[in-house]
This record gives sequence, C-alpha cells and structure tokens, in this order.
Amino acid sequence: MPNESYLGTVFINSKQQIIMKNAAILLTGLLLVSTFLSCKSNAVIKEYTPSNSQLYQTILAMDKTFFDAYNTWNLEAQASIYADDIEFFHDQGGLMTSKTDIIEATKKNICGKVTRELISGSVEVYPINNYGAVQIGYHKFYNNQEPDAESVASKFIAVWHLDNGNWKMTRVISLH
Repeated sequence: MPNESYLGTVFINSKQQIIMKNAAILLTGLLLVSTFLSCKSNAVIKEYTPSNSQLYQTILAMDKTFFDAYNTWNLEAQASIYADDIEFFHDQGGLMTSKTDIIEATKKNICGKVTRELISGSVEVYPINNYGAVQIGYHKFYNNQEPDAESVASKFIAVWHLDNGNWKMTRVISLH
C-alpha cells in the first residue's frame, strides 16, 4: 500500500497523517494558550507605590539634574553623574562602556538636536540594598530638527549607585 503507514492495526494514508499532525499542533497550541491564560488570570499586578518616598524623590531629582544637563548640552554635568565604569545599553546602538565615548556621542548626536521629556507618573524606583537604586520609567525624545516628527514613549532602566554621598548612574538600558 503506497503512501501509507502502519499504526497499530490501522493503516493511515499521507493525507490523514498530515491532518493528524496539524490537529496535534493545534491541540498543543490551545493547551499552551489555555495554560497561559489561566496563569495570567491568577496574576495580580499591584499599582506601584514607592517603598521609600525619600529615595524615590532623590532619584527623580537626580533624573531631573541629569536630563536638564542633557537638554541644555551641559556635557560636564552629565559626565559628573555617569560612573567611571558606566555601561550604556541601547537597543539600537548596542553597548557603550566608555564614559568619554558616551559624552562624545552625545556631543555629536544630541546637543542642539534632541531633547528628552520624562513621562509624568511613569517612574518606579526600587532600593538595591548596600548599593543604591533602580529606576524604571518612560520618556520621550523630541527631534529639534523636525519639530513635527512624532515622539513615541520609550522605556528606560537606570541603575544608580550611592558612592560616598554622591549618586552615580552606573547602568542604563534604553529601549525604543
């Protein structure tokens, strides 16, 4: 019997095999979706409330200080906030680990061309014991060369280290 397989005592032709495979794939997919939905429905995501309001306000103030310098092209002030061992991860540009290179790229690509706006109410700050804090939020960048260009909110993560009373940005993840 050409194009048939033996399955127990029943012979199944090629078309039936394809139908059975597709049915098995569909059933597996439905099972996975069902499992995901049942897990998701049990998940409770609480509205964010800072666990330490003083730390939250401090990090918001550091964010403002840094991005006021960014928006006014004060490269010295930006450099003073970046840690010497900064790691800057950009989803489109990759990883930069040189503070000098980051400042030079900012000078070349940002100064006079781009401004940043923090999206009010989007920031979350979490303490990192014996280190500092993690800041997560959304912001928009505006192209000053194209004032009518749409600005889309993007997510960022910044890791802040409290070093001898000074806050330094040690890690940045910028997602667009």
